[in-house]
Amino acid sequence: MEASKFQQLLANPLFRSFIVFSIFRAFYGVGILAVTYFLSTSAEAPLPVSIGFLLLSMLFSRWLFKQIKGRKSSIDTSQSVE
Repeated sequence: MEASKFQQLLANPLFRSFIVFSIFRAFYGVGILAVTYFLSTSAEAPLPVSIGFLLLSMLFSRWLFKQIKGRKSSIDTSQSVE
């Protein structure tokens, strides 16, 4: 039986990585926006603090996703060896 186009798409590792990255960025982005909103309203921090926080969070999210992606690929490698 031939797999459907959708199943073939889901089997593609590049597409799965894109989906995982999109979900990660959606949840992370909401959290970052909530903290930035808190900094700019309740904490009454100056504008450069909010901008600095956004820039640092951008760098941290890239590092965090690389760590998550690296852990997943090392798990995949160890499972395929066995």
